[in-house]
Amino acid sequence: MSERIRFHLDEPVDPAIARALRKHGIDVTTTQEVGLRTQTDAEQLAFVRHEQRVLVTHDSDFLRIAGRTADHAGIAYCHPTARSIGEIIHRLILIYEVLTAEEIAGRVEYP
Repeated sequence: MSERIRFHLDEPVDPAIARALRKHGIDVTTTQEVGLRTQTDAEQLAFVRHEQRVLVTHDSDFLRIAGRTADHAGIAYCHPTARSIGEIIHRLILIYEVLTAEEIAGRVEYP
């Protein structure tokens, strides 16, 4: 059986997204909850690697990082003004439902 995706929301991502994902039974952490507020991108990436969580972010720096290495559990990037919170939630749920943790590892998705 394939492992389910677990998400981690980067600091600027609205916490309402975490609340909505949890209502759908999805395992999600936030930067604030795990004590990584104001930490560097490298520290955020180290956390998601260690925890095997897909990073949900609005920070395009992570796209550059992903271009250099596939050593991450996956990145879900959305420009901060590209979609509504509802659209992001819907798309993250879709990613959760159609991909396994193994399938998203090392990839970038655009919810």
